[in-house]
Amino acid sequence: MKVLVIGGGLGGLCLAQGLRQAGLHVSVFERQVSPSENLAGYGIHINRHGQQALKACLPSEGWSRFRELSTSAGTKLHFRDEKLRRLATRDEAILSGRPANEVELRGVGRIELREILLAGLMERSDPVVHWGKTFTHYELIADNRVRAHFDDGSAAEGDLLVGADASHSKVRQQYLPDVRRLELGILAIAGRYLLDDVQTAALPPEFTDGSLNNVVPAGPGWMFVAAWRSRSADVGGKQQDAQNYVMWAYVTPRSELVDVPQDRGSAALQNFVLQRIKGWSPDLSRLVRGADPETVAPVPLRSMPHLDAWAPSNVTLIGDAIHNMTPMAGIGANTALRDARVLRDALVDAAAGKLSIVDAVSRYESEMRAYANRAVGLSRRNAENASSDAGFPRRMFRLVLRLAQAFPPVMRATLGRSSKES
Repeated sequence: MKVLVIGGGLGGLCLAQGLRQAGLHVSVFERQVSPSENLAGYGIHINRHGQQALKACLPSEGWSRFRELSTSAGTKLHFRDEKLRRLATRDEAILSGRPANEVELRGVGRIELREILLAGLMERSDPVVHWGKTFTHYELIADNRVRAHFDDGSAAEGDLLVGADASHSKVRQQYLPDVRRLELGILAIAGRYLLDDVQTAALPPEFTDGSLNNVVPAGPGWMFVAAWRSRSADVGGKQQDAQNYVMWAYVTPRSELVDVPQDRGSAALQNFVLQRIKGWSPDLSRLVRGADPETVAPVPLRSMPHLDAWAPSNVTLIGDAIHNMTPMAGIGANTALRDARVLRDALVDAAAGKLSIVDAVSRYESEMRAYANRAVGLSRRNAENASSDAGFPRRMFRLVLRLAQAFPPVMRATLGRSSKES
């Protein structure tokens, strides 16, 4: 069996590692010309599904490297009002009944994680990853095989083509042209507040201890706040200093920024957020006002629609290529890693003769659609609720949060749903 993977992002590389560990032939084709091109150095949280996928697909030294470079973000998600008073705290360990070390989030830099996933895939004698390969289209050929074409005139043939080429996937555009991302009309304005010892001491501990915080005011607006702490490490042969910062994001309808001067860049965005959070905790204003201007940017929120079933074939999709979602549930990258593991397991069974490649793809796609639709739905609901200025639903949500904090059955019936949906 030969598997062609289009796209060298987290999902595609995790799949490649898993197939390689299983002794299957895999080639990854990435349009970037080198591993260091256009790398975004922000952090991501890896949940238990993502960690299970990494542990299953990586060699033991890769998993150890992940544990070494990642830091614990705990098991708690806090909901606070605009004065930072606690409304509710959702604890995954309590809700799932699992030990904390099994369900804790691990924070890791995207650069570091990609370096872990690339390890062993770029050997000069027999590279798995091929750089500078921009996919144009595929064709189905004889003997149930598929041929991928690239803009340099080259082509590659295999038994299965996997589109892991992100939200603008060309594989999806050819294979499932009617499945398109939806514009939600929502923006998240995000920025980073760099931390040193003085700034850390000046902020409340919930902003610097790595925990996740949703700020839910009585009126319009919504903020997410979390600290990221990385360790000094050798990444790609270069020493990388530890990066400590608080990441904040303010969610708003896109229409609210119509009058914001576009030529003023980050300053205009910071002023917009500062006006919106006037009267909130001064610690929140400090984060926005003191953010590194180069990191302040608007992030348009988009989402895939609900995925209906399609006939399986020897072409399939993973990650953002098929279930791109908003960042409002924090599970996009984790769902891509989960895809890699589920598809890897099905293909290993196919290679062992237990089922055909198409049947393996069918098994993967059925399972993927179930959890991906839940994740996309949760992410979209979170984004729409966060951007809504409807007063009554917001007041009711804050009441539910307070009831959940006071009564464990309410917590399980409301905030406990997200662990099932992810």
